Amino acid sequence: MAGLYFEEFEPGAVIEHVNRRTVTETDNVLFSTLTLNLAPLHLDAEYSKNSIHGQRLVNSLFILGLVSGITVPETTQGTTLGNLGFQGIKFPKPVFHGDTIHVRTEIVDKRESKSRDDSGIVTFRHLGLNQRDEIVCDARRVGLMLKRSAVEKADTAAS
Repeated sequence: MAGLYFEEFEPGAVIEHVNRRTVTETDNVLFSTLTLNLAPLHLDAEYSKNSIHGQRLVNSLFILGLVSGITVPETTQGTTLGNLGFQGIKFPKPVFHGDTIHVRTEIVDKRESKSRDDSGIVTFRHLGLNQRDEIVCDARRVGLMLKRSAVEKADTAAS
């Protein structure tokens, strides 16, 4: 499924993403060790038994990446020129092994690019939710999105 072009985003629109993912112990251990985040709260079951959660937590940066990734097919696949940044990232509830994450995206804002005529800037609010519909990740992301008109212009020029 192709992503949306700049012109197709409307502030206030909400997308309930179809894909969801159950987070596994392997996801957490692999991500944490690959990124050298060796915090025992992610990796050590015995240590984590004595934490406020009583078990290991899934690495929050993995969750941010998963939440962002789940949104790609229905928002930016093939139509983004790049991420410009993330803002106000929050993790209101912890994620544990076995939790299933689904995502809701709200289009917060859009504006024309000041320096490029082939693209515009879209602000997304991604909410990652667990199987109990508790928010586990709340992040705003700003993306540089391709305009359909730029693609059509390029196609016409190539013909």
